[in-house]
Amino acid sequence: MVDDFAARLRALEDREAIRTLIASYGPLADSGDATGAAALWADEGSYAVGGMAEARGRDAIAALLDGAMHRQLMADGCAHLLGPVMLQLDGDVAVAYGHSVVFRRVGEAFEVHRVSANRWQMVRKGESWCVLKRDNQVLDGSEAARALLNLPPDRRPR
Repeated sequence: MVDDFAARLRALEDREAIRTLIASYGPLADSGDATGAAALWADEGSYAVGGMAEARGRDAIAALLDGAMHRQLMADGCAHLLGPVMLQLDGDVAVAYGHSVVFRRVGEAFEVHRVSANRWQMVRKGESWCVLKRDNQVLDGSEAARALLNLPPDRRPR
């Protein structure tokens, strides 16, 4: 019984850590902390922004977030909102499925700039979680975007 309780507690702590990691991306990106945002990834991690770019490794991810397109978005005024996510945890690996919305200031108002499907592949490194791979696709009706949100049948909640 103690082992079962410890395993359940560990799973809850892991879920909270992963959700916190995902939620921290938006404030880091919006504040211009490209290095801090890239530090959420494993050294070998990748970030694919559908229709724009794919970056591999922390330096490339930081460069993507420090690039002209993202700097202009910040200069206009923006907010990256992520989650909530559906989380599949399996020991030291996890997959999170969810949405992201980017708002951009236009004049005196904010408009939706981008609504995307996201799949985050996470891995535990030591006692911490990090992103191994994030795939992001605009929800434009394409199969690619829908596929990112498609949970395998054996992983769907009951």
